[in-house]
Amino acid sequence: MKIVATDRVGKEHVVEGRDGWSVMEILRDAGLPIAAECGGACACATCHVYVEDGWYEKLSPPSDAEVDMLDMALAVEPGRSRLSCQIVCADELDGIKVTVAPE
Repeated sequence: MKIVATDRVGKEHVVEGRDGWSVMEILRDAGLPIAAECGGACACATCHVYVEDGWYEKLSPPSDAEVDMLDMALAVEPGRSRLSCQIVCADELDGIKVTVAPE
C-alpha cells in the first residue's frame, strides 16, 4: 500500500506501507519528521498527523487513550487529527494522505 505524506515544509512524499505496521513506523523509517518518542505506545502525541481527503472516516475511531493524547497535542484539528502510531497499514488504506502536524 502507498502512503502519501506531506512534511512540515509542504513537500509530498510517497512511501510504501507494510501490512500490519503503523503509519508512524513507515513515516519514521522513511525519514519524515516524526519524533515518536514513546515508540508507538500511544503515550506522547509526537506522531500527530492530519488525515486528508476523506480518509479520516475510513479509519476506525480513535481509542480513549488516543483522544486523551490528542488533548495534549498542539494544533489539533477535529475530524483530521490522529496519532500515526494508531493507524495500521492495510490494503483498504492504500493511498491514504496524511500531513505531519506542527511540533
